[in-house]
Amino acid sequence: MASKVLMASLNLNNVTFPGDNKTQSHSFGQVSFPNKTGVSSSRQSVITRSCAVAVKPAALMATSTAKPATSYTLSHLWREVQGSNNWENLLEPLDPLLRKEIIRYGEFVAACYKAFNLDSSSKRYLNCKYGKKNMLKEVGMENSGYEVSKYIYATPDVNIPIQNGATCGRWIGYVAVSSDEAVKRIGRRDLLITFRGTVTNHEWVANFMSSLTPARLDPHNPRPQVKVESGFLSLYTSEEADSKFGLESCRQQLLSEVSRLVNKYKGEELSITLAGHSMGSALALLLAYDIAELGLNRTDTNHQDQIPITVFSFGGPRVGNSSFKQRCEELGVKVLRIANVNDPITKLPGVFFNENLRVLGGRYELPWSCSCYAHVGVELALDFFNVQNPSCVHDLETYISLLRWPKRSVHSKIDENDGVDLWNRARGFLLNAQNFYTCLPWIGAAIDIVNMVQSQNLS
Repeated sequence: MASKVLMASLNLNNVTFPGDNKTQSHSFGQVSFPNKTGVSSSRQSVITRSCAVAVKPAALMATSTAKPATSYTLSHLWREVQGSNNWENLLEPLDPLLRKEIIRYGEFVAACYKAFNLDSSSKRYLNCKYGKKNMLKEVGMENSGYEVSKYIYATPDVNIPIQNGATCGRWIGYVAVSSDEAVKRIGRRDLLITFRGTVTNHEWVANFMSSLTPARLDPHNPRPQVKVESGFLSLYTSEEADSKFGLESCRQQLLSEVSRLVNKYKGEELSITLAGHSMGSALALLLAYDIAELGLNRTDTNHQDQIPITVFSFGGPRVGNSSFKQRCEELGVKVLRIANVNDPITKLPGVFFNENLRVLGGRYELPWSCSCYAHVGVELALDFFNVQNPSCVHDLETYISLLRWPKRSVHSKIDENDGVDLWNRARGFLLNAQNFYTCLPWIGAAIDIVNMVQSQNLS
């Protein structure tokens, strides 16, 4: 699930958008922001509409007469922005403060793509181009107010060759901590973990393992009914077992660093924020669940006080079943899913068997609903599509641009060669993965990617 990807479910000849508003001209094609809020029986979903000023949250109306509106800064409202009330009254219309924070975290994720080295001739191939001290500066975020504390690597547990015969783990993101100066501005010490989306062949194959498997992340209570997608779990838990000095699993690296930072800043007001795009959103949600399940965010012996855990998911797929969703909610994990309604990755896995599969008008779940995939959290639905550049539906930069300028034309950063690159990637994936039975449920989708992009290039 890379930064730029598309699927054949899109109708290239007839593009329509829900809602009653008139569409506005946009470099993506036509973009509309419907007025109506759509809520399904199993999830909260809000489609954004353009607005200049957002209504103040209802929870704050009682105190709004005591202070001018300008006094309501992030340092005052950070808990609401992080989802303490499930973003109630902040999404329709989209609150400017929340919009700014979503964009900010999206830019931290975009930094992963900018810093990832895909030059096969480089010594830092499949690693970050820069050292931890300079990484944010090198990608243009020197004034972000965060300092990188650790790089994150993942080792997909699949046996196909990649470029140069490399078998080591790939750099997939980083951990950063807000500086003392930033703490004053945002109201707490923020521990941030970010993940990029799919880039390498191993990650493509791992994404296509669409079977559910028990997570079993808590050794004291395995909870076999809590199941997650096996490919994502593999990326999260696999390690370099063949090497004495091989990398620990992505999970071990992250839990160790989170524990260290929570202990280091013990006594301060903390938040744990996880942000990811595509595959990275899935890893972010797995980590959030893992931290909460193990109680690493509990700061007292009675386990009453908890550090809030929030996931900002950009174009993320489903990760687990309904029991996984329920357990995340019980643990207090807050998830805001920013999703383009035309982005096929947000519909996967579980295109047909998902949280919406109910009977009798949606009032009752079917007996096998526990085996269906289910989205976690609240959805902030965007609506954009470009017939000339269909791959923009999943592009992170497009997501961020539309949030930044909801009423203006935004120039997509996708050039005319991206369609060719995407077609070559999809074709290469098929050639590499044709012998893997785990990919069979998704082979048809990959073939459709090839066919559609090829037809676009020839048209």
